[in-house]
Amino acid sequence: MKAEHMRSVWKILAATLTACILWAAYPPRGEAYGILFALVPMLALTRLVKPGTATRWWFASGFAFWFATLAWMPAVCKNNGPWPLVVLGWMGLAALCSGYFALFGFLSATLWRKVAALHKDHLGVWAALAAPILEAVLWAGVEWLRGVLFTGFAWNFLGTALGDYPSFAVPARLGGVYLLSALVVLANGIFTTMALRALRPMLPTAETTTETPALSATQQRILRFLETALPLLLIWAALEAARPTQTPQPVLSTLRVALIQRNAPCVFSQRDAEDPYQPFFGLLDKVALARPDLVVLAESAFAEFGTARSDRARQAALHFANRAGGAAVIGGADDAVYSNGVKRVYNAAAYYSPHVENALVDVYHKQHLVPFGEYIFLDKWITPLQRLSPIGVSLHPGEPKLFDLDGVKIAPLICFEDTDPTLARRAAADGADVIVLITNDSWFSQSVEAEQHAHQAIMRAIETGLPILRVGNSGVTGIITPSGHTRWLTDGAGRPLVDQPGCQIESVPIVRQATRTPYVRVGDSPLLVLFALTMLGLFLPFPRRSAA
Repeated sequence: MKAEHMRSVWKILAATLTACILWAAYPPRGEAYGILFALVPMLALTRLVKPGTATRWWFASGFAFWFATLAWMPAVCKNNGPWPLVVLGWMGLAALCSGYFALFGFLSATLWRKVAALHKDHLGVWAALAAPILEAVLWAGVEWLRGVLFTGFAWNFLGTALGDYPSFAVPARLGGVYLLSALVVLANGIFTTMALRALRPMLPTAETTTETPALSATQQRILRFLETALPLLLIWAALEAARPTQTPQPVLSTLRVALIQRNAPCVFSQRDAEDPYQPFFGLLDKVALARPDLVVLAESAFAEFGTARSDRARQAALHFANRAGGAAVIGGADDAVYSNGVKRVYNAAAYYSPHVENALVDVYHKQHLVPFGEYIFLDKWITPLQRLSPIGVSLHPGEPKLFDLDGVKIAPLICFEDTDPTLARRAAADGADVIVLITNDSWFSQSVEAEQHAHQAIMRAIETGLPILRVGNSGVTGIITPSGHTRWLTDGAGRPLVDQPGCQIESVPIVRQATRTPYVRVGDSPLLVLFALTMLGLFLPFPRRSAA
């Protein structure tokens, strides 16, 4: 009974420690260095228990982490979000993301169980060396699944935490945020191996064993050295291989941009009865002397002026352009398109110029829609479901598009799309010179959501090698350089300006690169191949040697 009690205590402690350290690695705490050892308690537990046990405890740890991480969701209640549905969504999303943690726990424990099954065979040595590497592949593969299944929720991947340390995030240029996450798991695996060696006498009896075959003392020392040295070598190799991809390229031109953060109330709540032009004019007057080439407004900036193609929206854009000295304007709006008598509504980014007839140059339609926010599953076939949407209409997804501003190719993205590595990578592959990301996070005003959201975009700049211009209606607004360094619009204390109006002028170097980053060229194919091979090896039996 005492041994069983001790095992329960260890499991609770491991799950709690991992959840707490992992939560602290992201905003609002931002203790990013903790990501390098946050998983150690649960990885250690995984090596000592059966797959079913690991699955349950990874889910418990994951739920604690996600429940705390998504604590900004109830803030939407201030903007007419019905609190029972909001709380249900909060719990449901936390449980869904925890399911991926549980899946990794099952796969990882199965991996170590397979290593244990080989402990009497010479393959056990090689399996013990390969297991931490395969474990990292499994984590990256499960993260990829979380980012794509059921439209995906690519929030707070492990590698995203390293956005605060761009010098260590550079391997994302090789394999995206997924490679970075795999390297983080490798680092955690090193600490896990060291911790298990040091604490094994204190740990409860393991449910399984991962010990290797009987070896001489010298062989044991070599094996222990390699168990630590091999993951370290891989991490070092990834860093060194990525550094040449940061070689500076000649600057061909400079784009002068004005980023306008109006801080309008949420578009779904009752706005003040004020002239909608005045808040913009006050901010545009501050940037007019800089003579910007482009003014970027947030998602929903034209919501008070009609749809993107309406006369009133065009007139508003012309007023804004002239107020800023004749600049082009990009801002968010709804767009309605009729095809064969059927109306389709899109979340859009509209590109206006005072130098073309009717002002409107082009319109981009958001590709990655947010389920339960911009549409409800199956609502195109079961139309009454559309009434459950907070915007009262079911939006349609669009296609990739580049805006051309005097030869500069601009890739527009909207809101949640900066969490999706695929969209930014596709834009870079299509020839984008700069990415413009517009969002409206005032849904969750007075919460940490805006800062967490902005943190996701840092990886997109590193992965693609492109600058990102980010404008939030209520923040966070600023520029992310191709190396991942940020210059946010800040308050008097040097923190990102949130829930307040402001404006920022930036000069963006435009580099026409002959080649894109390796990740842009290759994408996720290498990860998916490795993940598939690892899964095959995990569930296909190894041929056993017959007895002599």
